[in-house]
Amino acid sequence: MTELKNKHDHDHEGEGCGCGHDHDHDEHVHTVSLELENGEELECPILEIFEIEGKEYIALLHPDEEIALLYGFVENDDDTIELTEIVTDEEYEVVSKVFTKLFSEEDEEEEA
Repeated sequence: MTELKNKHDHDHEGEGCGCGHDHDHDEHVHTVSLELENGEELECPILEIFEIEGKEYIALLHPDEEIALLYGFVENDDDTIELTEIVTDEEYEVVSKVFTKLFSEEDEEEEA
């Protein structure tokens, strides 16, 4: 099972959180723990969750490399999530193009 975590997990009482981070407190960094085939666990920040033709996908940032990891995404009724592999090259190409477009649009908005 994959675990969704909130990396910004301390309380904010009074003015400012005092955490020492330069960030907007309305935006929390959520992460997903991935267990690899070799048993290694990766804690990956979520870049984006998006939908294509009724199916949800998730883009995760690899913690050690500047690459996005793309998976199918299902949120269960009990608030757990499941990541599914993108099996075909055709599906991966579509998901990759949509993610690249979404991510580049976000970058343009931040620069404006």
